[in-house]
Amino acid sequence: MRSLVMAVSVFGMVSAAQAADMPDLPVLRGGLTEGLNGARANWDGYYVGGQFGYGTSDMDFSGGQRALTNYIFRNTELQSPTSNWSVLNKQHVQGSSFGAFVGRNWQWDDAVFGLEVNYNYMNRMAGASSGTLGPILVPASGAPQNHVYNYSTTISAGSALTIKDVVTLRGRVGWAADNFLPYVFGGLAVGRMEVSRFATTNVQLRDDYTQTVTITGLGTVTNTTTTYSPLAGVSKTYGESRTNSFVGGWTGGLGFEYMMWGGLFARGEWEYVKFMTVKDTAVTLNSFRAGVGYKF
Repeated sequence: MRSLVMAVSVFGMVSAAQAADMPDLPVLRGGLTEGLNGARANWDGYYVGGQFGYGTSDMDFSGGQRALTNYIFRNTELQSPTSNWSVLNKQHVQGSSFGAFVGRNWQWDDAVFGLEVNYNYMNRMAGASSGTLGPILVPASGAPQNHVYNYSTTISAGSALTIKDVVTLRGRVGWAADNFLPYVFGGLAVGRMEVSRFATTNVQLRDDYTQTVTITGLGTVTNTTTTYSPLAGVSKTYGESRTNSFVGGWTGGLGFEYMMWGGLFARGEWEYVKFMTVKDTAVTLNSFRAGVGYKF
Protein backbone atom coordinates (compact mmCIF):
# COMPACT_ATOMS: atom_id res chain seq x y z
CA MET A 1 0.00 0.00 0.00
CA ARG A 2 2.81 2.37 0.87
CA SER A 3 4.46 1.58 -2.50
CA LEU A 4 1.22 2.45 -4.39
CA VAL A 5 0.91 5.84 -2.68
CA MET A 6 4.51 6.72 -3.48
CA ALA A 7 4.06 5.75 -7.18
CA VAL A 8 0.95 7.96 -7.55
CA SER A 9 2.77 10.91 -5.93
CA VAL A 10 5.77 10.61 -8.26
CA PHE A 11 3.47 10.45 -11.36
CA GLY A 12 1.65 13.60 -10.26
CA MET A 13 4.90 15.53 -9.79
CA VAL A 14 6.14 14.53 -13.26
CA SER A 15 2.86 15.55 -14.94
CA ALA A 16 2.89 18.96 -13.23
CA ALA A 17 6.46 19.59 -14.36
CA GLN A 18 5.61 18.72 -17.99
CA ALA A 19 2.58 21.02 -17.95
CA ALA A 20 4.71 23.90 -16.67
CA ASP A 21 7.12 23.45 -19.62
CA MET A 22 4.35 23.58 -22.31
CA PRO A 23 3.74 26.87 -24.28
CA ASP A 24 0.96 29.23 -23.12
CA LEU A 25 -1.58 28.51 -25.89
CA PRO A 26 -4.96 30.25 -25.93
CA VAL A 27 -6.73 26.91 -26.21
CA LEU A 28 -5.25 25.93 -22.81
CA ARG A 29 -6.71 29.11 -21.25
CA GLY A 30 -10.21 28.71 -22.72
CA GLY A 31 -9.58 31.48 -25.33
CA LEU A 32 -10.20 29.52 -28.54
CA THR A 33 -13.49 31.30 -29.42
CA GLU A 34 -12.03 34.77 -28.90
CA GLY A 35 -9.00 33.97 -31.04
CA LEU A 36 -11.03 32.82 -34.06
CA ASN A 37 -13.41 35.84 -34.17
CA GLY A 38 -10.74 38.44 -34.99
CA ALA A 39 -10.89 42.16 -34.19
CA ARG A 40 -13.94 44.24 -35.13
CA ALA A 41 -13.43 47.06 -37.63
CA ASN A 42 -13.26 50.56 -36.23
CA TRP A 43 -15.07 52.93 -38.62
CA ASP A 44 -14.42 56.12 -36.64
CA GLY A 45 -12.02 58.59 -38.27
CA TYR A 46 -11.07 60.28 -41.54
CA TYR A 47 -10.95 58.42 -44.85
CA VAL A 48 -10.10 59.01 -48.54
CA GLY A 49 -10.54 56.96 -51.68
CA GLY A 50 -11.03 56.70 -55.42
CA GLN A 51 -13.86 55.30 -57.52
CA PHE A 52 -15.13 54.58 -61.02
CA GLY A 53 -18.64 53.97 -62.27
CA TYR A 54 -21.33 53.95 -64.92
CA GLY A 55 -24.23 56.39 -65.14
CA THR A 56 -27.36 57.30 -67.06
CA SER A 57 -28.98 60.69 -67.43
CA ASP A 58 -32.48 61.75 -68.47
CA MET A 59 -32.51 65.15 -70.19
CA ASP A 60 -35.91 66.68 -70.91
CA PHE A 61 -35.45 69.27 -73.68
CA SER A 62 -39.20 69.63 -74.39
CA GLY A 63 -39.26 73.23 -73.13
CA GLY A 64 -35.76 74.12 -74.24
CA GLN A 65 -36.81 76.78 -76.74
CA ARG A 66 -39.40 78.49 -74.52
CA ALA A 67 -37.31 81.36 -73.17
CA LEU A 68 -35.96 82.10 -76.66
CA THR A 69 -39.36 82.29 -78.34
CA ASN A 70 -40.72 84.33 -75.45
CA TYR A 71 -37.94 86.82 -76.09
CA ILE A 72 -38.53 86.91 -79.85
CA PHE A 73 -42.31 87.24 -79.46
CA ARG A 74 -42.24 89.53 -76.44
CA ASN A 75 -45.08 92.08 -76.30
CA THR A 76 -46.87 90.44 -79.24
CA GLU A 77 -49.94 88.24 -79.63
CA LEU A 78 -47.68 85.27 -80.33
CA GLN A 79 -45.91 85.15 -76.96
CA SER A 80 -48.66 83.51 -74.91
CA PRO A 81 -49.80 80.74 -77.32
CA THR A 82 -46.31 79.71 -78.45
CA SER A 83 -44.95 79.48 -74.89
CA ASN A 84 -46.74 76.13 -74.50
CA TRP A 85 -45.44 74.55 -77.69
CA SER A 86 -43.08 71.57 -77.39
CA VAL A 87 -40.64 71.50 -80.28
CA LEU A 88 -37.95 69.28 -78.70
CA ASN A 89 -38.09 65.92 -76.92
CA LYS A 90 -36.46 63.91 -74.15
CA GLN A 91 -33.11 62.13 -74.36
CA HIS A 92 -31.67 59.20 -72.36
CA VAL A 93 -27.86 59.15 -72.38
CA GLN A 94 -25.20 57.09 -70.65
CA GLY A 95 -21.48 57.15 -69.93
CA SER A 96 -18.70 56.26 -67.53
CA SER A 97 -17.22 58.27 -64.67
CA PHE A 98 -14.30 58.31 -62.26
CA GLY A 99 -13.46 60.40 -59.22
CA ALA A 100 -12.50 60.58 -55.55
CA PHE A 101 -14.03 61.04 -52.12
CA VAL A 102 -12.95 62.26 -48.66
CA GLY A 103 -14.91 62.15 -45.44
CA ARG A 104 -15.15 61.75 -41.70
CA ASN A 105 -16.97 59.07 -39.67
CA TRP A 106 -18.19 59.21 -36.09
CA GLN A 107 -19.09 55.88 -34.47
CA TRP A 108 -21.28 55.25 -31.42
CA ASP A 109 -21.56 51.54 -30.68
CA ASP A 110 -22.79 50.08 -34.00
CA ALA A 111 -24.19 53.34 -35.39
CA VAL A 112 -21.93 55.27 -37.79
CA PHE A 113 -22.57 58.86 -38.89
CA GLY A 114 -20.51 60.55 -41.57
CA LEU A 115 -19.97 63.65 -43.67
CA GLU A 116 -18.41 63.28 -47.13
CA VAL A 117 -17.37 65.31 -50.17
CA ASN A 118 -17.62 63.31 -53.40
CA TYR A 119 -16.28 64.31 -56.85
CA ASN A 120 -16.92 62.59 -60.18
CA TYR A 121 -15.77 63.43 -63.69
CA MET A 122 -18.36 62.39 -66.28
CA ASN A 123 -17.20 60.90 -69.56
CA ARG A 124 -19.43 61.41 -72.66
CA MET A 125 -22.53 62.30 -70.64
CA ALA A 126 -24.03 64.46 -73.42
CA GLY A 127 -27.42 64.78 -75.08
CA ALA A 128 -29.06 66.91 -77.77
CA SER A 129 -32.41 67.39 -79.48
CA SER A 130 -33.66 69.35 -82.49
CA GLY A 131 -36.98 69.70 -84.30
CA THR A 132 -39.46 71.83 -86.23
CA LEU A 133 -43.10 72.57 -85.45
CA GLY A 134 -45.52 74.26 -87.82
CA PRO A 135 -46.80 76.05 -89.67
CA ILE A 136 -49.55 76.61 -87.10
CA LEU A 137 -52.21 79.31 -87.41
CA VAL A 138 -52.48 81.69 -84.46
CA PRO A 139 -55.42 84.13 -84.49
CA ALA A 140 -54.46 87.77 -85.01
CA SER A 141 -56.44 90.89 -84.23
CA GLY A 142 -56.88 94.12 -86.17
CA ALA A 143 -58.46 92.69 -89.30
CA PRO A 144 -60.81 95.04 -91.20
CA GLN A 145 -64.27 94.02 -92.35
CA ASN A 146 -64.40 90.93 -94.56
CA HIS A 147 -60.81 90.03 -93.57
CA VAL A 148 -59.57 87.31 -91.18
CA TYR A 149 -56.00 87.56 -89.93
CA ASN A 150 -53.87 84.65 -88.67
CA TYR A 151 -50.18 84.31 -87.94
CA SER A 152 -48.79 81.36 -89.88
CA THR A 153 -46.03 80.39 -87.43
CA THR A 154 -43.18 77.88 -87.74
CA ILE A 155 -40.57 77.28 -85.02
CA SER A 156 -37.33 75.36 -85.47
CA ALA A 157 -35.16 74.77 -82.40
CA GLY A 158 -32.22 72.83 -81.03
CA SER A 159 -30.71 72.26 -77.59
CA ALA A 160 -27.63 70.42 -76.30
CA LEU A 161 -26.30 69.68 -72.82
CA THR A 162 -23.15 68.00 -71.48
CA ILE A 163 -22.57 67.09 -67.82
CA LYS A 164 -18.85 67.61 -67.23
CA ASP A 165 -18.46 66.79 -63.54
CA VAL A 166 -20.43 66.65 -60.30
CA VAL A 167 -19.55 67.51 -56.68
CA THR A 168 -21.78 66.39 -53.80
CA LEU A 169 -21.75 67.17 -50.07
CA ARG A 170 -23.39 64.23 -48.36
CA GLY A 171 -24.38 63.25 -44.86
CA ARG A 172 -24.71 59.54 -44.26
CA VAL A 173 -25.93 57.05 -41.65
CA GLY A 174 -24.72 53.46 -41.43
CA TRP A 175 -24.85 50.40 -39.18
CA ALA A 176 -21.60 48.55 -38.51
CA ALA A 177 -21.79 44.75 -38.60
CA ASP A 178 -18.16 43.83 -37.86
CA ASN A 179 -16.31 44.53 -41.14
CA PHE A 180 -19.50 45.28 -43.09
CA LEU A 181 -21.05 48.78 -43.19
CA PRO A 182 -24.30 49.38 -45.13
CA TYR A 183 -25.36 53.06 -45.29
CA VAL A 184 -27.79 55.58 -46.77
CA PHE A 185 -26.94 59.17 -47.65
CA GLY A 186 -28.40 62.47 -48.82
CA GLY A 187 -27.21 66.00 -49.43
CA LEU A 188 -26.50 68.76 -51.92
CA ALA A 189 -25.08 68.54 -55.44
CA VAL A 190 -23.47 70.93 -57.92
CA GLY A 191 -22.94 69.99 -61.56
CA ARG A 192 -20.72 71.76 -64.10
CA MET A 193 -22.43 71.66 -67.49
CA GLU A 194 -22.02 72.96 -71.02
CA VAL A 195 -25.35 74.10 -72.48
CA SER A 196 -26.43 75.65 -75.77
CA ARG A 197 -29.71 76.26 -77.59
CA PHE A 198 -31.25 78.19 -80.46
CA ALA A 199 -34.67 78.97 -81.90
CA THR A 200 -35.61 80.13 -85.41
CA THR A 201 -39.05 81.60 -86.03
CA ASN A 202 -40.76 82.14 -89.36
CA VAL A 203 -43.99 84.13 -89.18
CA GLN A 204 -46.26 85.31 -91.99
CA LEU A 205 -49.50 87.22 -91.69
CA ARG A 206 -52.21 85.26 -93.45
CA ASP A 207 -55.05 87.40 -94.76
CA ASP A 208 -58.26 85.64 -95.80
CA TYR A 209 -60.36 88.20 -97.67
CA THR A 210 -63.93 87.19 -98.39
CA GLN A 211 -65.78 89.12 -101.09
CA THR A 212 -69.42 88.70 -102.07
CA VAL A 213 -70.50 89.77 -105.56
CA THR A 214 -73.69 89.49 -107.58
CA ILE A 215 -73.39 88.11 -111.08
CA THR A 216 -76.24 88.41 -113.53
CA GLY A 217 -77.71 85.04 -114.23
CA LEU A 218 -75.71 83.40 -111.43
CA GLY A 219 -76.87 85.29 -108.41
CA THR A 220 -74.70 85.98 -105.39
CA VAL A 221 -71.18 84.46 -105.41
CA THR A 222 -68.78 84.40 -102.46
CA ASN A 223 -65.08 84.36 -103.18
CA THR A 224 -62.20 84.11 -100.64
CA THR A 225 -58.70 85.22 -101.49
CA THR A 226 -55.72 84.28 -99.28
CA THR A 227 -52.47 86.21 -99.20
CA TYR A 228 -49.33 85.91 -97.03
CA SER A 229 -47.13 88.77 -95.87
CA PRO A 230 -43.76 88.11 -94.17
CA LEU A 231 -43.30 89.69 -90.73
CA ALA A 232 -39.64 90.60 -90.34
CA GLY A 233 -39.91 91.71 -86.72
CA VAL A 234 -40.79 88.26 -85.40
CA SER A 235 -39.00 86.12 -87.99
CA LYS A 236 -35.48 85.69 -86.68
CA THR A 237 -32.94 83.34 -85.09
CA TYR A 238 -31.84 83.72 -81.49
CA GLY A 239 -29.47 81.53 -79.48
CA GLU A 240 -27.28 81.31 -76.41
CA SER A 241 -24.59 79.08 -74.93
CA ARG A 242 -22.46 78.67 -71.83
CA THR A 243 -19.30 76.61 -71.57
CA ASN A 244 -19.38 76.29 -67.78
CA SER A 245 -22.77 76.53 -66.14
CA PHE A 246 -22.88 75.54 -62.45
CA VAL A 247 -26.22 73.95 -61.59
CA GLY A 248 -27.37 73.08 -58.07
CA GLY A 249 -29.50 70.15 -56.97
CA TRP A 250 -29.92 67.43 -54.37
CA THR A 251 -28.65 63.87 -54.06
CA GLY A 252 -29.62 60.64 -52.31
CA GLY A 253 -28.70 56.97 -52.42
CA LEU A 254 -27.38 53.94 -50.60
CA GLY A 255 -24.26 51.79 -50.51
CA PHE A 256 -22.01 49.54 -48.49
CA GLU A 257 -18.36 49.31 -47.42
CA TYR A 258 -16.31 46.30 -46.39
CA MET A 259 -13.12 46.56 -44.36
CA MET A 260 -10.67 44.24 -46.10
CA TRP A 261 -7.44 44.68 -44.18
CA GLY A 262 -6.28 47.24 -41.65
CA GLY A 263 -7.81 50.54 -42.79
CA LEU A 264 -8.29 49.43 -46.41
CA PHE A 265 -11.92 49.07 -47.48
CA ALA A 266 -13.96 48.44 -50.65
CA ARG A 267 -17.12 50.34 -51.55
CA GLY A 268 -20.14 49.97 -53.83
CA GLU A 269 -23.03 52.42 -54.12
CA TRP A 270 -25.94 53.84 -56.12
CA GLU A 271 -26.57 57.60 -56.28
CA TYR A 272 -29.45 59.66 -57.68
CA VAL A 273 -29.04 63.38 -58.44
CA LYS A 274 -31.84 65.78 -59.34
CA PHE A 275 -30.58 69.07 -60.76
CA MET A 276 -32.40 72.36 -60.97
CA THR A 277 -33.73 73.27 -64.42
CA VAL A 278 -31.00 74.72 -66.63
CA LYS A 279 -31.94 76.66 -69.80
CA ASP A 280 -35.47 75.20 -69.54
CA THR A 281 -34.02 71.66 -69.50
CA ALA A 282 -34.68 69.22 -66.65
CA VAL A 283 -31.74 66.89 -65.82
CA THR A 284 -31.47 63.82 -63.57
CA LEU A 285 -28.50 61.48 -63.06
CA ASN A 286 -28.29 57.86 -61.86
CA SER A 287 -24.84 56.47 -61.05
CA PHE A 288 -23.52 53.07 -59.98
CA ARG A 289 -19.97 53.06 -58.59
CA ALA A 290 -17.27 50.85 -57.11
CA GLY A 291 -14.29 52.18 -55.19
CA VAL A 292 -11.46 51.58 -52.77
CA GLY A 293 -10.57 53.75 -49.79
CA TYR A 294 -8.42 53.95 -46.69
CA LYS A 295 -9.55 54.95 -43.21
CA PHE A 296 -6.91 56.56 -41.03
